[in-house]
Amino acid sequence: MMKRVFILLNILYSFSLISQQIIPLNEKPYVDNLNNIVKDGSGNSIRANAYFLLSSYYRNTDSVLSKKHLESGRFLSNGNAFLSAKYYYYEGQYHLEKDKEKASQYFQKSIKELAKFKTEESNILQSLAWYNYGVAQKNKKGYPFLIKIMLEKSIPLVEKYENSKNLGFLYTQLAIVLTYNAEFEKAENYNNKAIEILQKDSPNSAELFYAYLSSSSNFCYQAKGDKAKNFLDKAEKMIQPYPESSANAYYLYGKILYLITKQKNEETLPVIEQGLVYAKKFNQNLLAQMFYLNKYDILRKLKRYTEAKNVLQNILKEKTLVIDANNRKTIFRQLSNLNEEMGNSSDALVWERKYSKLNDSLNSENIKLEINTLEKKFNTAEKERKIATLNAEKNQKELEVNKKNSYLWGLGLSLLLIISLFVLFMIIYRKNNKISEQKEINLQQKIKDIRQKEELTLTKAILESEERERERIARDLHDGLGGMLAGVKINLSSWSSNYFKEENTEFSKILQQLDRSVGELRYVARNLMPESLLNFGLETALNDLCEFYTRTDLEIDFQPLNIESTLSLPIQVNIYRIVQELLANAVKHSGGSHILLQCSQSEDHFMITVEDDGEGFAEDIYKTTNSMGIRNLRNRVDYLKGKIEINSDNEGTVINIELDTHAI
Repeated sequence: MMKRVFILLNILYSFSLISQQIIPLNEKPYVDNLNNIVKDGSGNSIRANAYFLLSSYYRNTDSVLSKKHLESGRFLSNGNAFLSAKYYYYEGQYHLEKDKEKASQYFQKSIKELAKFKTEESNILQSLAWYNYGVAQKNKKGYPFLIKIMLEKSIPLVEKYENSKNLGFLYTQLAIVLTYNAEFEKAENYNNKAIEILQKDSPNSAELFYAYLSSSSNFCYQAKGDKAKNFLDKAEKMIQPYPESSANAYYLYGKILYLITKQKNEETLPVIEQGLVYAKKFNQNLLAQMFYLNKYDILRKLKRYTEAKNVLQNILKEKTLVIDANNRKTIFRQLSNLNEEMGNSSDALVWERKYSKLNDSLNSENIKLEINTLEKKFNTAEKERKIATLNAEKNQKELEVNKKNSYLWGLGLSLLLIISLFVLFMIIYRKNNKISEQKEINLQQKIKDIRQKEELTLTKAILESEERERERIARDLHDGLGGMLAGVKINLSSWSSNYFKEENTEFSKILQQLDRSVGELRYVARNLMPESLLNFGLETALNDLCEFYTRTDLEIDFQPLNIESTLSLPIQVNIYRIVQELLANAVKHSGGSHILLQCSQSEDHFMITVEDDGEGFAEDIYKTTNSMGIRNLRNRVDYLKGKIEINSDNEGTVINIELDTHAI
């Protein structure tokens, strides 16, 4: 009887382990790294994943902190469908021990959303969600349901990734379930599969550590202590470097099972006390209760009955282990037997009555289930009988109808032939018409495409020749006339210093006029082809352009975002010209005191927004005006396959333009 009790409790301990995230044996660097990620300002996706893992880590030890991390991850997942699907999975994990039905709903929602993504990460998360769903439904639907879910839903999703440690993890959990159901050989087979995968590709993983413990437990329940010791020693070697790890509690529980198998009762008690220290430190309440139950069994064998009785009563008070009615029934029976051995007949009778009452209640529920099942079978058979009777009546009536209508077949066939010929004629006639219409449509579309192509080619040629001419004139003005005027100024300055003893006011005015002429020449040359665009790129050129138009009574706020320096020069030039025209119009016509220019790039899309607080204008001016500037603006936007949107009223104007950076 006690062997059955301990197998039951061992499997419960396993579920407390397998239904949560497997964390590395060296926990502190793992947790520190996750905390650093959420603090260092990494991308939303990376931080959201870190928050989810932290929520899973703390859910059994600090539920408030676990919920806080979960909500932080959910906030960062907004707008990201895959991260939202992951959130549902971790929300299910959070509720798994508190509300299994709620957890089941979240796991199903996660599975539905994750199925939309055909990636390895998605398949692995779906696999774990199915598995956790089976664990959540285990008490309600039994172990056969859980095994079915694992074999038909969970494991097939990760079997394609043969070397995945998640596959090894699931094999281990299936082995644990099989061990509980006394399928020891099958359990050994799956344990060996898990160990083979994990030793090869994840030799230092926590998954391998738990696979060793699963194998050790399986052999313990077969009373094969020497084989169990082999795997227990391997697990000990892995956990030894990490005395602060919560996994030590599970290793010590495995060691207790081995010592009980070898009947080393005196040696077992100190190990139980060690295990209790770890279990209490990390709030592993269910595991702590199992340590206590093993302590009870040892104390009873050592005939220390009073201590054994106190242990069982404390287990009942703590309630973690006895939430399950079958476990509670087993504890009642043990207390009855123990009191009888101690000679406390009245107490033994009290506990026996509690056991009998609970046992009858459970049997009554099982009987109700069987009655419901039989009732369903009877109702199904009754329905099938009625359906068969109705089908027979239906067949008889159909026979009668067929006889009455047989003489109509000849007339019907003739009529059908005439209709068929008419329909065939109409189909051919319409088909010929449709072919002619389609040919005309295709021809018009080809003509339209050719015209658009010619217009695009012409626009490209005009814009390119215009830019080449601008560049040539700007170069000639800057290097030719600009250099000459600068030389004249230098010579005149030198001449004046030799021929005028005192400062000559009229001559100084001439030099100032010459300075202004050189400045105006450089302004014209920069407008024709800005050097900053050629030398430093689009963002710098746009910033210079904004500074150029800024006045004491006019503020221009330039906000660039993700403008890539790898844009081709023709694209940069066209964008610069579009912005130049927009700013020039705003400065000249808006009468505003503030202009906002926003330029941003997202992959092959470039967005421009110009907003002023001026007087506004009629929105159809963009489409109807013949202004050369507006016409050039339209040509450049069309050339870059762009879209323009104008919103203007008496409070100001907002112009949004979206361009395709791969248009040319």
